[in-house]
Amino acid sequence: MYPEFRKVLTLLRKSHKIRAGSRSGEAKRPETGEFAKAKAETGESNQSMSASASTALQTVWLVSPGRDLTAYIASVNNVAMLSPEQESELAREYFYEDDVEAARQLVLAHLRFVVHIARTYSGYGLSQADLIQEGNVGLMKAVKRFDPNVGVRLVSFAVHWIRAEMHEFILRNWRIVKIATTKAQRKLFFNLRSSKKQLGWLNNEEAQALAADLGVDAKVVRQMEGRMSAYDRSFDADPENSDDDDYRAPANYLEDQGADPAIQLEESEWEEVSGASLRNAIARLDDRSRDILQKRWFFDDAKSTLHDLAAEYGISAERVRQIEKDAMNRIKAQLSA
Repeated sequence: MYPEFRKVLTLLRKSHKIRAGSRSGEAKRPETGEFAKAKAETGESNQSMSASASTALQTVWLVSPGRDLTAYIASVNNVAMLSPEQESELAREYFYEDDVEAARQLVLAHLRFVVHIARTYSGYGLSQADLIQEGNVGLMKAVKRFDPNVGVRLVSFAVHWIRAEMHEFILRNWRIVKIATTKAQRKLFFNLRSSKKQLGWLNNEEAQALAADLGVDAKVVRQMEGRMSAYDRSFDADPENSDDDDYRAPANYLEDQGADPAIQLEESEWEEVSGASLRNAIARLDDRSRDILQKRWFFDDAKSTLHDLAAEYGISAERVRQIEKDAMNRIKAQLSA
């Protein structure tokens, strides 16, 4: 069973807890005026709805998208839908009283919408069960953040969270390497194929028009079109293929710049010549300058400070710094000559 979907099943299996009418330290939801009237009108319908949802829940407990997708879809379609009054009542119970049972019923009643949205992404070659479980995570996030006082239905609010989780899952798993990272690339990933009028590549006019419609750069459109037209490929040859196809593997035709004998010889000669020139330049320095330079730069474990050398030669630390700088300039001048 998928780990993310265990969150749904855990939520479904939570036992119903009857809340006390008065609880200290918690926000009280208003029960006068229009809300009290709505509660009185929906009291009986809530009882029948809870009984119907509990009956359908017996089947939901037994399946998950990863085990039997057909049975799961049939189970969630049997869960009773909520009327606007029932949904508002449950949302207020969770919003004001943190009633987990109310959140459970909201999630159950909207699982069918997750399945419906997941079907619209079937063209990306990913498992529908995986898309459903990611959408369920988005649904639970939406229920947690839903404010019943805004005046919209939960499904209108939750659809954005459901799609966001599915989009992120598709981007992570559509290719081995994630092909869309910026906002413009993500927008093109989900709109480029549907905006094409033909199967071939976009011409300049079509690329410019698409870039203007989506508010992105035409260069990004070309880049994403190339990425989406490519496919995953193994660097090494597949051992199951015949030897005649081995030459197609990138490992057999890509050049390794570090293994070029000419480059290796060039680097070796450059290091040798540079080392000899540096040794000659240091040898031409006077004894004090050479000693200061060596103690300042050549001994990493016992590197001398300016004050140490000043005490040794009986001069100021600033004078030691000047001698060091002058020695470095003379070496640079001899190396560049």
